Amino acid sequence: MKFQDYIVFFVYFIIVAGYGLYIYYKKKSAVQDSKDYFLAEGSLTWWAIGASLIASNISAEQFIGMSGSGYTIGLAIAAYEWMAAITLIVVAIFFMPVYLKNKIFTMPQFLHQRYNGTVAMIMAVFWLMLYIVVNLMSILFLGAVAISGISGLDVTLCIILLSIFSVIITLGGMKVIGYTDVIQVLVLVIGGFVATYIALNIVSEGQGFFTGLSKLQSGASEHFDMIFTPDKKGYMDLPGISVLIGGMWIANLSYWGCNQYITQRALGASLPTARNGLLFAAFLKMLMPLIVVIPGIAVYYIIKHDMDAIHPDLLLTSSGTQDPNKAYSALLTLLPTGLKGLSFAALTAAIVASLAGKANSIATIFTLDIYKKAINKDASEAKLVKVGKVSVMVSMLLGTLLALIVGNELMGEGKQGFQYIQEYTGFVSPGIFAMFILGFFWKKTTSNAALFATIGGFIFSVILKFSGQLMDLEFLSAINFAIPNAEGVYEIPFMDRMTLVFLFCVVGMVIISLYENAKGVVPNGLEIDTKMFRMSPTFLVLSLLIIGVTAALYIAFW
Repeated sequence: MKFQDYIVFFVYFIIVAGYGLYIYYKKKSAVQDSKDYFLAEGSLTWWAIGASLIASNISAEQFIGMSGSGYTIGLAIAAYEWMAAITLIVVAIFFMPVYLKNKIFTMPQFLHQRYNGTVAMIMAVFWLMLYIVVNLMSILFLGAVAISGISGLDVTLCIILLSIFSVIITLGGMKVIGYTDVIQVLVLVIGGFVATYIALNIVSEGQGFFTGLSKLQSGASEHFDMIFTPDKKGYMDLPGISVLIGGMWIANLSYWGCNQYITQRALGASLPTARNGLLFAAFLKMLMPLIVVIPGIAVYYIIKHDMDAIHPDLLLTSSGTQDPNKAYSALLTLLPTGLKGLSFAALTAAIVASLAGKANSIATIFTLDIYKKAINKDASEAKLVKVGKVSVMVSMLLGTLLALIVGNELMGEGKQGFQYIQEYTGFVSPGIFAMFILGFFWKKTTSNAALFATIGGFIFSVILKFSGQLMDLEFLSAINFAIPNAEGVYEIPFMDRMTLVFLFCVVGMVIISLYENAKGVVPNGLEIDTKMFRMSPTFLVLSLLIIGVTAALYIAFW
């Protein structure tokens, strides 16, 4: 990058930091209240909620990991984005009313209220480990790799700087995160579309965006299948029709509906505001593949057709291995001075917003569900806020150390970082979703049943992960339920594993609950009224529009 690019980047940094300080000092007296600090209770508008959801969700795992998957397997990876749009509508209609009616502020609080303290505490620890070991570490590492590729700075230095910038934003609390995320998502979308436009203009040889999109589809047609057959390279990650009827739903509903990191943005709002925020996020989700998947496919096209714009060596590691995680940073090297700084700022915005949101959720769970319940039950509001700030710094320090020590081993040297995150999150997603969905809508579900899903689901996920080493699964290949990996060992695709684990958890929970019901166990119930699920006409029409567009995209690219 040139001097002008750094100027553009520092202008972005000053605007975000300055606006964050303005929001912080404007409401400084309220920050001493824990609900205001962690949830920004009642102060986020629908557009701030929607923007914050997307800014927190779209990070290095999308810009770097998903672009890398776009380069490797194509448009099919956009299923995570387009199906998430429908998922957000489902969460807005069915999940949010339950949370808000029962005054749920954290996911462990829901588990404590619906089941018991043991289930809540186990899951609080699970979530903390997942957020730090998988999410914080991966976002820091992938983000640093990309920023290093653009700026030339050392990866280690980039990891440390990202961590510091994120802590600065996070210490101001959810109100600061929510409103600075509006700026972050604006920069993210503008910078992302600029990079996509330039990529497609290169593909079209100067004939513009739509010509480039058309040439991309015809010249890299093998990268425009949404539903894979077993012979396709990406089938292990996206196993055909299972994407539409199986594991993708579990991954998305668990992420968007049962995840403190995401739902926290809407838990302090009224139901209409929360729903409109989720609907706005769903609309933004529809646009994301243009920003995070199409660039990866464009890099694939440029290299496939030996165009001079990008040399294949830009995607190589020091050991000579092709690294798809470098596809996006290779593309950004093409941008002119100034615009490169804007895209650099967009990428940094995505990473920092996601890190800040994740760290805030870690602090919320640790402070409200572990510290206040098990360590200091009489803690004052000021003490809780202080503990939350310390939690932010400790969690970011742990994430930074993990990124420095094991990041390259887990996500470097040609590995698809996005798939790493999805697969390892999938070890706990089925059990979490099972106990949430039954906890919502089946009053007979007991605490021991939820405990079974928590622990049993994780154990069963691990067993299925290594089932190919324990026994020969080739007999399942006849029904496309096992695929040979790079070593020739037959494995069950991880999305199909999630489906199996979810069904296993549901059946186990039903059996345990019915047995305990017969013994006289009366589970805790939630306050649910069917009137809660009614929608406004505007919300209904816009929801149907988003669902219709998603269906049309799948039909067009099947």
